[in-house]
Amino acid sequence: RWQKVLYERQPFPDNYVDRRFLAELRKNVHARQYRYGAVVFQSGAVVQQLCSVCVFVLTWWYMDAGVLSPQRLFGAALLSSLLGYILFDAVDGGAGRWESGRTRWADLQSTLVFAAFTYGFSPVLKTLTESISTDTIYAMSALMLLGHLIFFDYGANAAIVSSTLSLNMAIFASVCLASRLPRSLHAFVMVTFAMQMFALWPMLQKKLKARTPRCYVAVTVLFALAALAGLATVSSVGAVLFASLLLAISCLCPYCLIRLQLLKDNIHGPWDEAVIKEDLSRFLM
Repeated sequence: RWQKVLYERQPFPDNYVDRRFLAELRKNVHARQYRYGAVVFQSGAVVQQLCSVCVFVLTWWYMDAGVLSPQRLFGAALLSSLLGYILFDAVDGGAGRWESGRTRWADLQSTLVFAAFTYGFSPVLKTLTESISTDTIYAMSALMLLGHLIFFDYGANAAIVSSTLSLNMAIFASVCLASRLPRSLHAFVMVTFAMQMFALWPMLQKKLKARTPRCYVAVTVLFALAALAGLATVSSVGAVLFASLLLAISCLCPYCLIRLQLLKDNIHGPWDEAVIKEDLSRFLM
């Protein structure tokens, strides 16, 4: 009788297997089963980040066209930051702040230091890229914002994820776009607004997603509608295309993922590499 061993001489060819060999065949042992609602919920992170980039670019366009003054934008951003700061602590009852040990006075100090340095260096930011052509600035900003979306931490455990790189690329894009605004005050407000959109807003999103999923869904829908409404004032065609993109990401892509999971056919059996389950640490002493 044929045995699946290599240390005994048997009257069979080396590539011989009997009928029992395929009896151990298993398919899709580690395949994950997704639910459509759960995938749609997880896609909200991508939708929100796309809307953040859209709102940021629209804000810059309004300031460049003279429709939005830097004083009004700074006041609205300050008010929304205060509301978000209060909501950030109210979601978990201050448990996160107590675990981190960070006080409100430390947060205020960090905010004042950042605002002071940004305001002081705003003339430098305004003239930093004056020697570069406007077309090059726009191309660089588009590439940096695209890189921000690619490397952003959407919750996936992947090697490409880099929150630091994503934030730096977004801030670099904001500096490039701010250099094309009329005055230094515009540049200061633009960079500050970029920090609020790309650094503070994602932190609030993650806490809402973890603590209050229903509130997170409502905020995502309202944020997307606000971005679409703002884009419609600039370009109706762009608003339609952006709405199609959001619907494809949040509805069509999850459906395709679930349908493709049904076609998965990973096989497992005695031909797989052996996995040593015994603790071999004693041999390393």
